[in-house]
Amino acid sequence: MQLLNDNLVVFPDSPGGTWAHRKVCAEAPRRVTHASGRPWLAGSWAPEDLVVADAGPVRVAVFGASSITPERLSALVSPVRGLPDLDRLARRLPGSAHLVASVHGQVRFQGTLTGTRCVFAARVGDVPVAGDRADVLAGAIGAEPDEDLLAASVTYGMFFAPLNERSWWRGVDQVASDSYLVMPSDGAARTVRWWQPPKPELSLAQGAARVRESLREAVAQRQPHRGRLSADLSGGMDSTSLCFLAAEHRPDLLTFRWTGGSAINDDPRYAAEAERLLEHAEHLTVRETDAPPVFAPPYSLPDTEAPRSLTRGMNAIRSEIRLLVEHGATRHLAGHGADELFTGSGAYLHTLFRRHPVTALRELRAHRALYRWPLAASLSGLLRRESLGAWWRRCADDLGRPVPPSPAPSMGWGERIPATPWATPDAVRTTQKVFRGVADRIAPLAPDRGQHEALTMLRSAGPALRLLSREYAAEGLRLELPYLDDRVVEAVLAIRPRERYTPWRYKPVLATALRGLVPDVILDRTTKGDCEESVDRALQEHVPDLLELFEDSLLARRDLIDIAGLRTTLRTPPTSGDVWSAQLEA
Repeated sequence: MQLLNDNLVVFPDSPGGTWAHRKVCAEAPRRVTHASGRPWLAGSWAPEDLVVADAGPVRVAVFGASSITPERLSALVSPVRGLPDLDRLARRLPGSAHLVASVHGQVRFQGTLTGTRCVFAARVGDVPVAGDRADVLAGAIGAEPDEDLLAASVTYGMFFAPLNERSWWRGVDQVASDSYLVMPSDGAARTVRWWQPPKPELSLAQGAARVRESLREAVAQRQPHRGRLSADLSGGMDSTSLCFLAAEHRPDLLTFRWTGGSAINDDPRYAAEAERLLEHAEHLTVRETDAPPVFAPPYSLPDTEAPRSLTRGMNAIRSEIRLLVEHGATRHLAGHGADELFTGSGAYLHTLFRRHPVTALRELRAHRALYRWPLAASLSGLLRRESLGAWWRRCADDLGRPVPPSPAPSMGWGERIPATPWATPDAVRTTQKVFRGVADRIAPLAPDRGQHEALTMLRSAGPALRLLSREYAAEGLRLELPYLDDRVVEAVLAIRPRERYTPWRYKPVLATALRGLVPDVILDRTTKGDCEESVDRALQEHVPDLLELFEDSLLARRDLIDIAGLRTTLRTPPTSGDVWSAQLEA
């Protein structure tokens, strides 16, 4: 079969693994063997993306963006005697990378904690194989798409963990982000949960220093081997902070930003001040009106592994990528993932109330004053006792009926989103079945409700951003997401949720951690840019194009989309919020 670029396939240390290698990727341009000499790793990657170290029969590889050297990896590998010993190595691994090990005939394969790097497993005949791309494995076994997930994506719009940690191909399984895959020399593969979130016990003052150190290291190791380093400079706290951290090592940083947006968007004012302070950097500024319009044709084909959830601005993103590449950029820093890492909802109050009721009620009062939460709804959410499985079942039931909007955010397990108006009854019923299947086997990711919410959002963002990264790679630019590095995530999650999500400050962890490295004018910002006015306007201009796209689509032919419902929705202006984009990005 023909392999795609930038991929890794992993084989067990067995005669069956040798056979599977010949069948799956005998033509792969790169290959690494087990200590036995049998095929272990095969695929296509840049030489700097794979570091391998040996210690007798133990062989370990780090695949991806990591600053670890062969010498350092060898030192960490030397005490390894079995697969569990690799936990210690994994907790010290910097950057964003896969860890693959061959230890006495057994293989361990794991990705990152947020799913920016995933692990997929399948069987070629009776032989277990694994890889970092589901579509490669699907092609090897002739897998068909998961029709149930397709219906659920039409009905629900955007997936959250663990639903988004399910492969879109039948016969290909995705390993949970906190687990690793074991492939023995004989027998079936299995998964082992190796990682638990840190107990959120540190105060903001105690945890900020570690966050600062981990972020600086995450940015420092993103230096390109060739070409220039570029970065988004929106003016927002997340991306702009990365620019100042990058300038510590690359004063000649290349920055990029769009100008314009809605009338209430104050990003340009902060971006202009940041440009003035980054005096040695080169700044590319492009008017939003010069970008390909949102929702305008041509519409690109979806990724062959899974439908993208970040679609509406891809034409503009591609034009940005090409411009950066023309200016010599080979690596690009972006602040994606910071919202999921540094912000939250009122969910943390649910656990806080049971441990420190007075503190929880005081913070609830502040939230109500700031966001006008109704008292009755707030107290109801605070007192409600419902298991995570019961919450998913309630979500399934709610898909069959309208869910009235509430001004108070959920203090439960997440925000319930109604079915899209264009989902057919068959699609809704299939989605209800999928949700109830999740309910039967799901367990909280952490005892603390705020910690569970944070992990859910991070593990929901990671896989979506992973697909976005491939769009950059296809144009010759590597997208770097330092906020989603494992060590950064662990450092933030060690801080108490009530200090991460306090109602009195905006992103207090990030602001405290980077004080002195990033100008106060950026860290003291309390607003977030808004560009939805131009998005809604562009959507209205391209309603005919979108209707033409969907009316003769396979989704419509499979009776998953109600074209009349879609037409009504597109032609009805939203009354508030980002109604369309949240549902149309699926």
